This record gives sequence, structure tokens and C-alpha cells, in this order.
Amino acid sequence: MPTRDLPVSFLWPDLLWGLLLLPLLVLAYLWLMRRRKHRSLRVADLALVREAMGRGGSWRRHVPPMLLLLALAALLLAGARPTAVISLPLQQETIVLAMDVSGSMRATDVQPNRLVAAQEAAKAFIKELPRNVRLSVVSFAGTAAVVQAPTLSREDVVAAIDRFQLQRGTAIGSGIVLSLATLFPDAGIDLSQITGQRAMPPGPGDKPRQDLAPVAPGSYASAAVILLTDGQRTTGPDPLDAAKMAADRGVKVYTVGIGTKEGETIGFEGWSMRVRLDEDTLKSIANATRADYYYAGTAEDLKKVYQGLGSRMAVEKKETEVTALFAALGALLVLLSAGLSVWWFGRVA
Repeated sequence: MPTRDLPVSFLWPDLLWGLLLLPLLVLAYLWLMRRRKHRSLRVADLALVREAMGRGGSWRRHVPPMLLLLALAALLLAGARPTAVISLPLQQETIVLAMDVSGSMRATDVQPNRLVAAQEAAKAFIKELPRNVRLSVVSFAGTAAVVQAPTLSREDVVAAIDRFQLQRGTAIGSGIVLSLATLFPDAGIDLSQITGQRAMPPGPGDKPRQDLAPVAPGSYASAAVILLTDGQRTTGPDPLDAAKMAADRGVKVYTVGIGTKEGETIGFEGWSMRVRLDEDTLKSIANATRADYYYAGTAEDLKKVYQGLGSRMAVEKKETEVTALFAALGALLVLLSAGLSVWWFGRVA
């Protein structure tokens, strides 16, 4: 359920002056009650009046008018068009998990190793998201590939993550660019640096490509990219150039650095290398797209990072007009006032 975080403000505050009429209505009601009391003194047998009213009648007769007064106050507030900052369900309809499957992910500085820890944490993250959010998975090493197109099926996403195979090279930029191409399949994003194939010229039936008009970084609310890697690029396009592509489209790229800053030496198919976490690159990517960088030095840290991302993306704070809530409250109070009046006194009065 939405929850209010800040006091209510109003788009048409001048209408709130109408609330000053409420004290006048209270005075008018008290005057009518006093006048009715004087009239009742002319009745010969007051005992008959009391018996007709019954026990509790003295306070019951004031309840419907009080509810009607509150209803009027609620409707006046509704007319002023109240707004409040509330937490609403996630607007981001698609999230791309761009995950590093390069050889450096076999390092065991995160137990049992970086890749397995990343897989388990990603699967835990998936459970945190609302069911209406589509998920896609992009894996990258020397090249990048879409291993799961955007889908609502959590089972398909988990199966895609479980199929990861380690490869040589780390093309972080390729992972970002392919994630953008997945989010904007009709944008004509050039993937020639990623696939190694030359871009095909547009056919006779294709729409001409329009130049991209950059938007404010982080302003696109319908999608996001979560990039998980150790941050050591060895090939492919520059990750900062890819981050600029995302920023120009308003897409946030949240980066998660896995591994330790000290790193370790690993061997793979007869070669060895020292793998360290490159935080500077990941922070730069996140900053360029108005997103956040998260450090995950252990498997437990990684799970906490993904859990935090899940809760952060499950809701968002937004100023929203809540006129309908006040109008509904006013209508409910009117119906309650009329219902009690009919129940207790057999008439609407």
C-alpha cells in the first residue's frame, strides 16, 4: 500500500479559504438546536418527548450532522487538489542484468568463487522484484550476448543465469551497449564492435534512423541496467563511452563491483593473471548515468547489495495528486451520515 512520506500540499490552495465556513456552520447548527429546545418547552408532557427520543437520543442526534460537517471538510480539501510524496510501485518495466562471465570471475577471493556468488545473489535479487517487472540477462566476456530476452518468467531468467560458461576477455562496454540495444531494439544501435560483423545498411522498407536527442541522465523511468563485474576491461568499446550512450538515453546503470581490491592470481588454460577490482571505472559508469555503485567484497556483501537494489527498485517516491482519496472520504462520510440518520430516526435529517 502507498505510504505518505511528507505533509500534504495543494495545487489550488486558495480554495482552502472555504474551510472558514465550517465554524459558521457549527454556530448555525447550535443556534438551530437552541431554537428547537425552546420550541420543545411548549409541549405539555415532556416525558412523552423523552420517551420518544429513547436512551442515547441526546447524543445520537448530533452524530449525522457531525459526519456531514466532516464530509464537507473532506470535499473542500479535495477541491484544493492535494498532493503528497508517496511510495509507489516500481515504474521501471524492464531491468537488464549485465553479468561478467570472463575468466577473472573464477577468482576465489569471493567464496566459492566470484561467478557462483554472483549467480546466487542475482537469483536472490530476482525474488525481491514485483512480478510485473520484465527481466533480461546479458552476459559478457570478450563479446556480449543476450542469454535471456526480456520476460516475466522468473524460471527462464534463473535458467539463463545457471547456464553461464566462463570465457576469455572482459568487454564491459559491450555488455552495456548490448543491454541498451535490448531495451531499445528499434533504435538502430550499432553492434558491429560487439558482434564483429559489419553493420547492415538499411533496407528499402526500413525506416530512416533519426539522430538521437539526448535526454537528462537518469530520467528514463521505464528501464534500468544492473552491471555486475570486477571492472577490469581488457577488450571491446570503452565502458565510459558506453556509459555516455546510456546517459544520453536517460538509462541508469547501477554497477556492482565483485571481488577484493587486493585481488588474486588465477590460472586458466595454461596462463595466469592478477585480477583486481577496478572500482574507479565502475564508479565513473554509475556517476555518468546518475545511478549508484555498490561494493561487494564477499558473497554475503553481494547478497546484501542485491537485496538493497531489490527494495530500492520495488518502489519509488513521487509527488502524486491524492484528490480522489479526499473525495472518496467525503462521499463515504455523507453515506454514513445518511445511513445512521435513517437507522436511528427513520429519516434523513
